[in-house]
Amino acid sequence: MSSNQQQKQNPSKLFYRIGEVSRITGLAPYVLRYWETEFSVLRPEKKRSGQRIYSDKDLENILLIKRLLYEDGYTIAGAKKRLDSGAGQAADVFSAIKKELEEVLEILK
Repeated sequence: MSSNQQQKQNPSKLFYRIGEVSRITGLAPYVLRYWETEFSVLRPEKKRSGQRIYSDKDLENILLIKRLLYEDGYTIAGAKKRLDSGAGQAADVFSAIKKELEEVLEILK
């Protein structure tokens, strides 16, 4: 079974490498690394070799930040404030994330 077939059968993985996250989100790796310095919700684990390992939660946060910046027109400072005050708006956030993830799954199929 090829890697693509395996990924289609099990789209939810335990971790993603930066190249996979870049492909899924449509963001360049340097953008992902920069966002790690700006957004406290993005803290992927690193292997001893320094390779970043992103979780499903990290992927959800990246898609949320992307939506806030590119679709909703927030600045980085505005997106930070929105994320910090987002506890009361969790239902809206999860709804948007679910929509984004469903779109990503369709792309992966």
